[in-house]
Amino acid sequence: MNVTLTETAAGRLREIIASKPEPIIGLRLLVRSGGCSGYTYGMALERHAREDDLVVEDQGLKIVVDSGSAEFLEGAAIDYQESLMGGGFTIKNPNAASTCGCGSSFRTAQKAGSPDSCGCGH
Repeated sequence: MNVTLTETAAGRLREIIASKPEPIIGLRLLVRSGGCSGYTYGMALERHAREDDLVVEDQGLKIVVDSGSAEFLEGAAIDYQESLMGGGFTIKNPNAASTCGCGSSFRTAQKAGSPDSCGCGH
C-alpha cells in the first residue's frame, strides 16, 4: 500500500495531533459509497488500528486504511491547502477516473459506486 503526505499536509497533521489530549496514532483515510460521483473520501484521527487495517508511514506519520478502501487509495497523495474560505486536506488520487467539482467525491474506471447528492451543488 502506497499513500503519501505532502510536506504541508504532514506539518498540519503534526499540529493537529499535538493539540489533542488523547494519544493519536495517525490519520485514518477511507472511502465510502456515496457523493455525487459515486464514492466519497473520509478522514479521521485514529487512536487504534484494527486487525484488518493497513498502516503505512510517511514523514514519520501513520496513515491507517481499512482493507476495503485500500484498492481505491493505492498511490494517493494527501495534501493540505489554504484558501480564502479556509484550509483543508485534499486527496490526489490516481485511481479516480472522474471527480466531483468540490473534490470530495470520485469514481474509478472500474467502479462507479452509488452516487447521491453530496451537497456541493453538482
